[in-house]
Amino acid sequence: MLLAIDVGNTHTVIGLFEDDDILATWRLGTPKYRYETADEIGSILLNFLNNSGYDALSVEEIAISSVVPRMLEEIKKMSMKYFKCEPFIINSSVKTGLKIIYDYPMEVGSDRIANSIAAKKLYGFPAIVADFGTATTFDIVSDEGNYIGGVITPGIEISSEALFKYAAKLSKVDLSWPEKIIGKNTYDGLRSGILFGFLGQVDYIIEKIIEEEKNGKEDFNPLIIGTGGLSYLLKNKSKYIKIFDDDLTLKGIKILNDMNKIKKEDKC
Repeated sequence: MLLAIDVGNTHTVIGLFEDDDILATWRLGTPKYRYETADEIGSILLNFLNNSGYDALSVEEIAISSVVPRMLEEIKKMSMKYFKCEPFIINSSVKTGLKIIYDYPMEVGSDRIANSIAAKKLYGFPAIVADFGTATTFDIVSDEGNYIGGVITPGIEISSEALFKYAAKLSKVDLSWPEKIIGKNTYDGLRSGILFGFLGQVDYIIEKIIEEEKNGKEDFNPLIIGTGGLSYLLKNKSKYIKIFDDDLTLKGIKILNDMNKIKKEDKC
């Protein structure tokens, strides 16, 4: 079995794979002001596995995507100490099956690489992946199957937190959709502005990406895939995003791990 670990700025998501099937997933907060030690991470993972009825000894491979450098070293130590396994680390230098057309390929986040290869392999191309997390990212796989760049915006949570922090009379609201766009009170007005503003931003960016890539190509019709912890907010709301795959990044980590297989004796 494979443990796929996606370390994001806000959450860390772990998936347990057997062949191509995801047996279980777990989510925990990524510490902001400290880092968890290898022992803490190992204890958490062993508890996740044990409580879900899986034997840690059955884990044969570990693959990691991390956008938090301070966590990566500890996870690597944890892999060796608790699973006796040299983990596979995703970066722009590994075999990806994607031609990365980007000014500085090393700047492309490992999660964005995983998302793009999963979209290409599982859904086809051209494709746009919208990932809703700490940041909202849009990644584009061209009609030739190449990674050609993307867009990065502040995520809905950090944008709204900034509003609550700097506007003295505005209090935090739940991210739940109001019935109407016109708010009759401050609470509903805030929810309306945050959520409909978020929706408008997402659909407008997708629209502009399509317009720019189309550029005379009448058959340019990308698949648009939503993923990430906050993607549920756009379900049945976005006029462009019709495919939602909460496990897209984990699936991409699995695909990349399989593409970069090491010898059996070097695994866990």
